[in-house]
Amino acid sequence: MPTALDPFSAALKTATSFVVNAVEVLRFGGLQTDEEPSPFEIVARRPMFRLRRYCATSAGAAGIGDVGTGSLGRGNDDAAGIDEDTAPRPPIVLVPPMMISADVWDVSPSTSAVAALHRAGMDPWVIDFGSPDLEAGGLERTLTDHVVAVSEVIDLVGAATGRSVHLGGYSQGGMFCYQAAAYRRSRDLESIVTFGSPVDWRGNAPLGVPEDVVVSIAHVVADYVFSDRSLPGWLASTGFRLLDPIKTARSQVSFLRQLHDREALLGHERQRRFLAGEGFVAWSGPAIVDMMQQVVIQNRMMVGGFVVGDHVVSLADITCPVLAVLGEVDEIGVPGGVRKIASVAPAAEVFEFPIRAGHFGLVVGSVAASLTWPTVADWIGWIEHIGERPDGITEVEPDSVDGSSPTKTVMLAADGAMRVAGLGIGAIRGAGHLAVGALQTTRALGYEALHAAPRLLRLGQIQTGTRISFAKIIAERARAQPDDACFLFSDRVHTYSAVDSRITNVVRGLIAVGVRQGDHVGVLMETRPSALVTVAALSRLGAVAVLLPPSRSLTELLRLSSVTDVVADPEHASKVSEAGARALVLGGGSERDLPSDLPPGVVDLEHIDPEAVELPRWYRPNHGRAGDLAFVFFTRSTGAWQTKLVTNHRWALSAFGTASAARLTAASTVYCLSPLHHPSGLLTAVGGAVAGGSRIALSRGFDPATFDEEVRRYGVTVVTYTWAMMRELVRQPEPARQAHSTITLFMGSGMPRGVWRRIMDRYPGTRVLEFYAGTEADVVLANLSTSKPGARGRPLPGTAEVRLVEVDPDSGAVITGPGGYAKQSEVNTPGMLVTRPRLGVDASVRRLRGLFRPGDTWVPTNDIFERDRDGDFWLLGPADSVVRTEHGPVYPIQVADALGDLPEVDLAAVYGVPGATRQVAVAAVSRWGSATITGADIGGALSSVPADARPDIVHVLDDIPVTTWHRPDSTALAARGLPKAGPQAWIRDPETGGYVRLTKAVRDGPLVADEM
Repeated sequence: MPTALDPFSAALKTATSFVVNAVEVLRFGGLQTDEEPSPFEIVARRPMFRLRRYCATSAGAAGIGDVGTGSLGRGNDDAAGIDEDTAPRPPIVLVPPMMISADVWDVSPSTSAVAALHRAGMDPWVIDFGSPDLEAGGLERTLTDHVVAVSEVIDLVGAATGRSVHLGGYSQGGMFCYQAAAYRRSRDLESIVTFGSPVDWRGNAPLGVPEDVVVSIAHVVADYVFSDRSLPGWLASTGFRLLDPIKTARSQVSFLRQLHDREALLGHERQRRFLAGEGFVAWSGPAIVDMMQQVVIQNRMMVGGFVVGDHVVSLADITCPVLAVLGEVDEIGVPGGVRKIASVAPAAEVFEFPIRAGHFGLVVGSVAASLTWPTVADWIGWIEHIGERPDGITEVEPDSVDGSSPTKTVMLAADGAMRVAGLGIGAIRGAGHLAVGALQTTRALGYEALHAAPRLLRLGQIQTGTRISFAKIIAERARAQPDDACFLFSDRVHTYSAVDSRITNVVRGLIAVGVRQGDHVGVLMETRPSALVTVAALSRLGAVAVLLPPSRSLTELLRLSSVTDVVADPEHASKVSEAGARALVLGGGSERDLPSDLPPGVVDLEHIDPEAVELPRWYRPNHGRAGDLAFVFFTRSTGAWQTKLVTNHRWALSAFGTASAARLTAASTVYCLSPLHHPSGLLTAVGGAVAGGSRIALSRGFDPATFDEEVRRYGVTVVTYTWAMMRELVRQPEPARQAHSTITLFMGSGMPRGVWRRIMDRYPGTRVLEFYAGTEADVVLANLSTSKPGARGRPLPGTAEVRLVEVDPDSGAVITGPGGYAKQSEVNTPGMLVTRPRLGVDASVRRLRGLFRPGDTWVPTNDIFERDRDGDFWLLGPADSVVRTEHGPVYPIQVADALGDLPEVDLAAVYGVPGATRQVAVAAVSRWGSATITGADIGGALSSVPADARPDIVHVLDDIPVTTWHRPDSTALAARGLPKAGPQAWIRDPETGGYVRLTKAVRDGPLVADEM
């Protein structure tokens, strides 16, 4: 029978047990258990890691590169060899996160991942990064160091086992697995298994934090908090627990309430102590900064262009099967972010296995023991073709993953402020009203004003004597963001600091061979890093870069530009010598030997030691002024070569204007498809990217077949084009498994409206930004509205004032009105665009004086525009391309755009054919696919064109030829003469304005209805 003292005795016993256990916890940090860790061998040591092999049956005598020192604290340090098991066990390499120790795979016997996988027939290996604060150089580790370490371990385990490897990673360790697999292009990998590893941290942030807040925090963390310090292990543990404070508090209360019951606590004690701090290690500052920059701010796992050392990779390079284990209640590895692997790795079969667990419960605890590890073992068996696919695992298609766009531009006030400082914008006279104007304009652009204001302010402050140049902006970027990628080429990354150093070395080489400030030096090179460096080096030196196109007319071009020295790549050196100029060869590296058949006068700049060059006293780097001539381009629009002169100011105008209008940031990657000898390549694509601090993806040339692949690999967000270049792209069939597009913007000049529409259909959510920029006129027009395809938009701030003036359609002379001043064109009335430059005008540029008041100076562009009621400008065509017919001028671009609005039309071109007294306006169209075009279609499309400005004849061709720059070749079409009669040719009825079938050949003389 129980006595009255039994409750008191029970309470006393409980209190005593509580005190004893509490003392043990305070003394040792937790309760002592009799659990032993799973046995393992340290089979390889490197400065970055130690490689553990768990439950190995034998050990050899020799280690693999035993270069490390220190001890893991347990395991067999002496057994450093690798011998393959007698049983053919599939090897699986497990990767921990940076801030959690490798023991996460073996926290306790009941929940040990390595023990469970070994029992299931696997051969488990674990990467141990150690504790960085205890390793030599550990706090200097970068994200690249971890990814390369994982790749090296794959090689080690593959060599030891003689077969491909399964790769598994928890949380950030899973991100390492994805990155390493992309880095290796899935070489020697059987499969990847990740546990709560997000791919999209921005659109699916922990705890549902808004994307802009996540990016703001990442900027602060990268730029201020961990730029010069690391994260200690105790703080990592605290931060991990604070991510779910309610659960943490409940666990602590539950532990205290059961502290008297030792047996009840022992089963979870190892797990509790692990989370309480024993399982966490320090996190190096450089690795944190790298993760914030690439994974969060730039979102490189989603958009591609992830930098590993000097390589650029994309998760689209993963081709092996992927299993993403996700926690349905995981607040850290949010399921939406984990699933995104399917949308960025279209070449891989991606599967998911959802578990009702939190982040830690995926790999440790009863749920992991009962669900995670048995399913993973069955998955590996299925991949190894020794079992069926486990229940609960489902395949995820790339297009089935929902979520916000990974490339949404996040504009930050802090980032804008830093850009102000980075661009060195000071308080100077007149800055106040310039700032107001810039902010007003950027509000009109529809995005945060502070982001664009620094560029517009700087542009507005430029005067003739202002020091500004292409090389100077690169030097500024090298100081402000030295480790950021400047350009990407052939899967390699070239940082701003490396590019800047290379430019300086090339300058020394040029000085050594006699190039001086102000000299005109030709550049004849294929698109490659050396070409960009050469142009920048000439800019830094103060010489003029004459951009030579690869042409049979090289001798003529050299004579036209008075060039005697040409910097060439090895492929063009002999052509330069044959043309009579001195070839200065650059490219291929200092160890390269020139081919023996090159002329003896060739100078190899790579063999000049820059350190041995004594700089002359006159040399001042980046001393170019805004009014100085910087570049010379060549055009051939009229059949004869012409030079186009570009000053530093005009380059800056295009560069900063592009960066502002295109909203370019450090997170942008600009795909430069035009060569540097084309103005759009150097002024818009490269110039805009450098002005915006963006990455430049250099291309050897536009190849529609590899376009999407390169876009994914480089993480391209902005694509440049000229004229109908993108027409070849939209003609390509879409891949069966298409990853989401990272492109947010196409920018260029001259895209036909039909191509514009198809680009929008193929890449939903993108924009087309049309520019109009003159090489010799200080004007940049930009179409910032997506609702007006074909418009050239409005002038950007800091550029010249523009007006439209009426001109005689035959002579092109400016029509004058009262007082002899020019008559301005009314709304929706054609007129020639004239510009009033802010700075001085080169003597070589044609000028008009006294147009609107005595003594004023204007520069004619010789391009005909209309201006609509909203103030947007529409290009109708160059003045010399206008077809002057009996019924009035026909404007080629206006007609071609109207015809291009037909879904059945691929491309349209308008040209004139000489008639008896006047020209006959002919429009040619090509079909889109097998579509049928009728006369009614033609008449309907041209109803938007004024009756007198419609073409006389419209006919269908199988294809329309284009020039080297993808512009419809109207000259080649005009040479064919008038089209023949037939079912696919129509003539304009002057009475009705409609189009009827052309039934017989057109005779000389005016076109009338009886000739139909």
